[in-house]
Amino acid sequence: MAKTKITIRDLAAELGVSAGRLKEILTELGVSEDEARQGLDEETAQVVKEMAQELVGDLKTLVLPRELTVRDLAEAMERSPTEIQKHIMTKHGKLLTPVQKVDPELAEKVAADFGLTVQWETPKTEPKPAAQPPTKAVVTGAQPRPPVVTIMGHVDHGKTSLLDYIRKTRVAEREFGGITQHIGAYQAEVNGRLITFLDTPGHEAFTAMRARGAQVTDIVVLVVAADDGIMPQTVEAINHAKNAKVPIIVAINKIDKPEANPDRVMQQLTQYELIPEAWGGDTICVPVSAITGAGVDTLLEMILLVADMAELKADPKAEFQGTVIEAKLDKGRGPLATILVQQGTLKRGDILVVGKTWGKIRAMFDHTGKQVDSATPSTPVEVMGLNEVPVAGDRAERVESEARARQIVQERLEAEKRPEVQRPTRRVNLAELFKQMQAGETKSLNIILKADTYGSVEAIRDALLKLEKPEGVELKIINANVGNITEADVDFAIAADAVVLGFNVKVDSNAQSKAKASRVDVRTYRIIYELLEEMEKALKGLLEPEFKEVTLGTAEVRAVFKLSRGIVVAGCYVLDGKIVRNAPARLIRNGEVVHESKISTLRHLKEDRREIAAGYECGITLEGFDDYKEGDRIECYEIQEVER
Repeated sequence: MAKTKITIRDLAAELGVSAGRLKEILTELGVSEDEARQGLDEETAQVVKEMAQELVGDLKTLVLPRELTVRDLAEAMERSPTEIQKHIMTKHGKLLTPVQKVDPELAEKVAADFGLTVQWETPKTEPKPAAQPPTKAVVTGAQPRPPVVTIMGHVDHGKTSLLDYIRKTRVAEREFGGITQHIGAYQAEVNGRLITFLDTPGHEAFTAMRARGAQVTDIVVLVVAADDGIMPQTVEAINHAKNAKVPIIVAINKIDKPEANPDRVMQQLTQYELIPEAWGGDTICVPVSAITGAGVDTLLEMILLVADMAELKADPKAEFQGTVIEAKLDKGRGPLATILVQQGTLKRGDILVVGKTWGKIRAMFDHTGKQVDSATPSTPVEVMGLNEVPVAGDRAERVESEARARQIVQERLEAEKRPEVQRPTRRVNLAELFKQMQAGETKSLNIILKADTYGSVEAIRDALLKLEKPEGVELKIINANVGNITEADVDFAIAADAVVLGFNVKVDSNAQSKAKASRVDVRTYRIIYELLEEMEKALKGLLEPEFKEVTLGTAEVRAVFKLSRGIVVAGCYVLDGKIVRNAPARLIRNGEVVHESKISTLRHLKEDRREIAAGYECGITLEGFDDYKEGDRIECYEIQEVER
């Protein structure tokens, strides 16, 4: 009788190491490659196991640097980056690219999942060099960087005029070609220092980028007209900036007008918890005129002051990180993207992966239209060379080769198609609010309120804030305004993880689609007490989700087949929709329901199928039923939660 052979793969699995590493151990122990390939008998395998224990024990401890990427971790574990990516995504719920850094805690968890432990490398301490004559210092590590500023405010309050004045008087090298190129951002020079302005269309772009996870703004300049005061869009801008936890500087514009009243504006600001410095608060308010230029220099100096207080820094020698500010398709130059460098240095010739596109940078232009070879932190540049137009807010990262760039983009595109990746990010849902609070996932309920009149807005806001709340849970009205629920409201809800409540208003079709795709809870009401009652129930855990039955398809029984082992199959023709295996189903005979269970098996031409569409024949068995008759109808359905 032939002796049982133990394969290298089985032995490696038992010892907890890769097959490749075990072959190396066997070579050290004197086992030839041919012997290893043919498999080991039980006696030899036992000897090898005993002799390899000490070597294997060392292999189960990974010595890793504290800063490592997914690819580094995979190499240390002797596994493919794709396998480690997939494991992190399915087991730990994080989607990381091979070049993204893994925090130490996650690395330890992943290693433990594969039976490995981690030992972190201790930083090497360099001996102090002998005293040398003083030389010019070389700056390394994090350095101060220019602040990135977004200008927001109500329409017609002078945002564009203010930007134009700064651009005309302060943009460096504005003589180049006589034209300032619009790339979505530019840099102004103030007392030998730079300020980066995002020339974006106000708070909508600001929030859309935040909804995609991009936080690029350091300071918000809120423009309020001195003759008009605070208006609805001003309030929205305040709420957006506050929610993003970005410092606000108020530019009180149009002070050149006879009817200007800056004091009235400052009084209104106090209603939104923006107390001017002149009145003992910490909000910087600067009266300016975008027409005459009065106060603009002071505004720019205040921006630099706030930046100094925030100690904004970045490392130009670090790994490159950037964000797309604007993107477009140019007929002559192809896809163009304005990238704001946030960390490291971007260079011409670099190969970038930007969202779901990639390319090699053929040329870079600054805001004056001048070609540049490199860009440091807080510098916006327009780049050529991407193969497709990216989306504003997409992250840009540098990779080592075009092949690697193609691979990353392909993996991202394939990941989007996989069901396990298509699960949207979990958001606050009123029906699940109490469970989320108990689990510690939610400490603050953010609400965006839209109503038909200002009176309704104020009445509902006051009533909501008076609701009894569980201990430790805060209810915040982060935006309250008049009008229908728009796509911008949904973007804000995504960025702030909020629910949207509407009273006597409609939901725009685009907003409806986006809310459904992003799982944003949007609810509308016609009666105030119903709105308050639902909110109270949600806070107390009494609000139950509603469900409805949705018919998937109907099939008609046209023949009955009795198979061996007593199995009875209904030969059917699918009349409409589709029949789905394992879906709930009912058998209807002469208009009456005879049996309810689920579709146990579904076959077409002797092949098991997950679903069969209308117009095809199939064999069906229902769980716990075999008394089929010709003419019976089998209806399958699913239970869906009613979306509010």
